[in-house]
Amino acid sequence: MRELVRRNLGKVMAGAAVAVAATAVLVGVTLPGAGESGDRQANAADAKQNAIAKDGVVEAAPDEGEKGIGSDPLTDAEIERAEKASVSGAMRSSARDVEGDRGPQLLSTNLSEPDPSDAGAAGAAAPRRAEVVYYDYKKDAVITKTVNVETGKVEDSNTTQNVQPPPSQEELAEGAQLLIADPLGKGLKQDFKHATGKALTGPGQLQLSGMVFRKETVERVPSDLTECGKHRCLQVVTKVKNGPWIDTRSLVVDLSTRSVGRLG
Repeated sequence: MRELVRRNLGKVMAGAAVAVAATAVLVGVTLPGAGESGDRQANAADAKQNAIAKDGVVEAAPDEGEKGIGSDPLTDAEIERAEKASVSGAMRSSARDVEGDRGPQLLSTNLSEPDPSDAGAAGAAAPRRAEVVYYDYKKDAVITKTVNVETGKVEDSNTTQNVQPPPSQEELAEGAQLLIADPLGKGLKQDFKHATGKALTGPGQLQLSGMVFRKETVERVPSDLTECGKHRCLQVVTKVKNGPWIDTRSLVVDLSTRSVGRLG
């Protein structure tokens, strides 16, 4: 029995000696001298610094070319050329814009869909055309001109009535001005005063959006709005700049007659 205890005790002592030796080796690896520790800490600091993203550098946008390629959006130069080519002298003198001044009201200028006859020309070889859309308030008509932006030639012209494209910002601003001046705009001015402490005097104090009013979407159309669709009628959505929305959805501006009506 004593011999068994002695053998076991020997194993325990031998195991302890191995553990101490291993600990000594571990300490030698993980606890180096002060100089080595300082180097490692410096390296760790450098690695941490390198891991932090550098401040971004804002670079100027590349210069826009005179001409786009294929289905690229129209360049500023192409838009200017298309709009200049699309208005003839006769059209400028006969049409009227949203304020009643000479010349049609520009609504939009966009890259035209490819002509089916150009199917044989691939990619950049296909002619680029702009579709320039105007509204003539004198005739309550939409005028669409298709301009070849390479030649500057008007290749197609179309005039339609009872068609109402989305409004331009100029039309929304004029609609808001009419709302402000009309007795039905009293609530708009009161809400603006309540929100800002200032009087509402012009559309520049508002953030504007809106849509064409379609009388088919309402159950009962007031008598002063029955011509909407033929006339250019808008619902102007108003918002205080950096502030709350003001609900003007019940008011409709007839830009053709420069009047305001109320739904409901």
